[in-house]
Amino acid sequence: MYALAAPVETELEIKKSRFIGIVMPVASREAAMRELDALRVRYPNATHYCWVLLCEGASGFDDDGEPGGTAAKPMYNVLMHKELANVLAVVVRYYGGIKLGAGGLTRAYGQAVSEALKLATLTAVEPMAEPSYRCSFAHEAPLRRIAERHAATVLDVSYDDGVTLRLSLKARDVDAFEADATEALSGGLERV
Repeated sequence: MYALAAPVETELEIKKSRFIGIVMPVASREAAMRELDALRVRYPNATHYCWVLLCEGASGFDDDGEPGGTAAKPMYNVLMHKELANVLAVVVRYYGGIKLGAGGLTRAYGQAVSEALKLATLTAVEPMAEPSYRCSFAHEAPLRRIAERHAATVLDVSYDDGVTLRLSLKARDVDAFEADATEALSGGLERV
């Protein structure tokens, strides 16, 4: 998966219609909707504000009055082809008076996002995991040191008759962390 390093914008003119393609990194649906509202203010009187949001647990899209499947779907396809996450793509259209037809609209919306992405800097996103582990009080300090060696962050700690730590670490490092921790704690580690 990849993420955008910064927002990017480009503009196309197709048969007198202006298509402004904008892609930007976002962390949540709420942030994306704020950005969309800001674009509506920035580009007043546009005919359409079509958008696609790819964000964990909060994806969505809107053709904003264009014929179904002619705007958001081609935009979505471009984002998926680039394997993007946590991204909002918006194409602002000012209608120029010449109908493009379904095929023309599909190409225009997909091209607007594609052109914006040609200017974008993409960064690889490392999938993260948040496993929880339970151990005795005596093993808490050694477990924390092992977590630190594996670049894991302690997100939460709870205490009762033992200690439960919730960690954040790269998904590819979970098996190695568990092997090291199990060996160091002589089997005194339980994944919960």
